[in-house]
Amino acid sequence: MKRFVVLSLIPLLVLGACERDGGPEGDPSRNPKEVYHGMIQLGDKLEDPYTVENMQEALTKVYPTKAGRYDITATDLYVRFLPEDDAQLRQLKAKDIYLMDHPFDYQILREGDYYQDPEVGEKAITWQYAVVPQDFSFPEGIRYELLDECYLAEHDPSTRGDLGIDWKRVEQEAFRLTGNEDLWVPETKAESQAPSGRITIEDPDFSGGKPFGVAGVKVVCNVFVKIGTCYTDRDGYYKMGKTFSGTPRYRLVFQNEKGFNIGINYIVVPASVSTLGTGGPEGIDVNVNEESDPALFRRCAVNNAAYDYYSRCVDTDLDILTPPDDLRIWIFPSLTCSSTCMLHHEAFLGNELLGTYLRACLEPYSELVIFLIKLFSPDVTIGTKENGYKEIYEHVVHEMAHASHYAQVGNGYWNSYIEYVIKSFIQNRNSYGAGGEGSGWCELGEMWGYFMQATLSKDRYGGNLASYGNTFWFKPDILSHLYNRGISRSMIFRALGPEVTHVDSLKKQLVSLCPDREREIQETFRSYGK
Repeated sequence: MKRFVVLSLIPLLVLGACERDGGPEGDPSRNPKEVYHGMIQLGDKLEDPYTVENMQEALTKVYPTKAGRYDITATDLYVRFLPEDDAQLRQLKAKDIYLMDHPFDYQILREGDYYQDPEVGEKAITWQYAVVPQDFSFPEGIRYELLDECYLAEHDPSTRGDLGIDWKRVEQEAFRLTGNEDLWVPETKAESQAPSGRITIEDPDFSGGKPFGVAGVKVVCNVFVKIGTCYTDRDGYYKMGKTFSGTPRYRLVFQNEKGFNIGINYIVVPASVSTLGTGGPEGIDVNVNEESDPALFRRCAVNNAAYDYYSRCVDTDLDILTPPDDLRIWIFPSLTCSSTCMLHHEAFLGNELLGTYLRACLEPYSELVIFLIKLFSPDVTIGTKENGYKEIYEHVVHEMAHASHYAQVGNGYWNSYIEYVIKSFIQNRNSYGAGGEGSGWCELGEMWGYFMQATLSKDRYGGNLASYGNTFWFKPDILSHLYNRGISRSMIFRALGPEVTHVDSLKKQLVSLCPDREREIQETFRSYGK
């Protein structure tokens, strides 16, 4: 499949900037080692009990004398969209609707990470399925199809009055009439409930290895077109705002409430999805550790590291800019390197160097590859090969520090930075090069990234502040030295503005911001040969 060319190519271009996803069968809601991957396999189409016709028939069966006085009309529409590009996907996302890449009303023979409709083909975004309000305003220019008109009693304001109708009995009858009674939880087992639970993860080097919450991640469950979504809180607890009596499918969608997405599911959706299987309407608990399904562990670890970083950017803590909104993080389990290329935010994409290199390496597929990179571009990539939680944490906070720097300096600065990195990699297979002409942007960016990695790792894990010594021609220890002597991370960050493009200008800016520390600043830079 040509889309995988993109995934193998990008690391060779811009993802090497910082050198440092078929699962077994089982019940993943009970054991997170067993999570399915690959493409979802659909079975037979099922009859949706929530269509207007089926709910009206069920009402008549349960309340034959009342049904004629109550005419059911659609509260929701079951639709599918076929967006042409990433801009149309973002337009749909802005409508605050939950999109799923496979139909709600089909039997699932085998769970997976994604679904690609074979009629759409491999080179296009697949159908995106959704349930929208009856009065939904459809965006202009995006192809869609109405699949069913549906009735969900909790969305009908008139059901809040005393009509003498037990809508749960009607719903149960609709399941029976459509042959879906096996999906209904018997009365003796559970009443209608709002699913709740806790998603946790373990870091053996933190807090004695005790489980702690997977924070800010989206939890989704559904039975046919009845969908519940919510976010976990900082401690991993979640509770749906909707009750269920059927047996929902549960999924984690790595679209964090802080504004970043972890993906990408084979180039077709902005955020990765880990399916947790079916569970009762009371909800499920999941604990993830390094022995769990590797993809689920990686996604949760990256999620928590980024959430922790975003949470700490506030003025009462780090007091630095958060990364830009709608940050896209891609995970590469076969790589050891990570990067902050900011392609989704349109850094470097217009640079001819990228196009020239792609065309030289990938003829005749280069134009397609360039199009796909522009269409579904990462901002941050995290290499997780043979990494535990602590190593993933350090990679993520390093790259998040770069993303904050990008938010302060913009595309012009970043283009110069990435151009130097690519040229160094092409010429020497070393992303940092050896300094010299055009290296100032890289020098400052990596000093900041490694400095933040060291200090944030110490904050979390304790011990001594990491020292890089002569590992790099740039010297992150300069910033650590100043930090240990009372110059805050916030003040150092303020000094890294768009006009600061080499180490001498950083030194001058720090002196300007901290005039009473001039002697100490000058001596520190001098002691490191700068």
